Amino acid sequence: MFRTMMKSKIHRARVTEANLNYVGSITIDESILNQVDILPHEKVQIVNNNNGERLETYVIPGKRGSGVICLNGAAARLVQEGDIVIIVSYAVVSEEELESHRPKVAIMDEYNQVEQLIEQEPPLTIM
Repeated sequence: MFRTMMKSKIHRARVTEANLNYVGSITIDESILNQVDILPHEKVQIVNNNNGERLETYVIPGKRGSGVICLNGAAARLVQEGDIVIIVSYAVVSEEELESHRPKVAIMDEYNQVEQLIEQEPPLTIM
C-alpha cells in the first residue's frame, strides 16, 4: 500500500505579489525551496488563510534571499498582496518508508524568512 503524505510545508508565508499576466504557477524564493525540499516544477497546494481559497499549481524558483511569494496567472485572482498562505507539497510513500518519513515544515516570519524548521507540527499549536 502507498499513502500520500505531507512532504514539505511553508507555513504562513506572506504573498508579496500577484501577477495575473504570467502563464501560471507560484514563484517562491529559491532559498526557501531548498530548506523545505521543494523542486522547480513540483506540484504544490496553496491555502489562503485570508479568504479560504485552495488551489494547486507548480513552483518556479524566485531570486534567492528575496522572500518572494508570487501567485501567477489565474491563481493571482485568488490572492492579494499581503495575504497569508500555506504552501504544501505531498509525496507518495510506501508502507516501508512511513516509519522514516519526516516532512520539512518551515515556520515563516513576517518577512518570509524561515524562522524555524521542524519535522512535525506540534498538536494544538497557535501560530
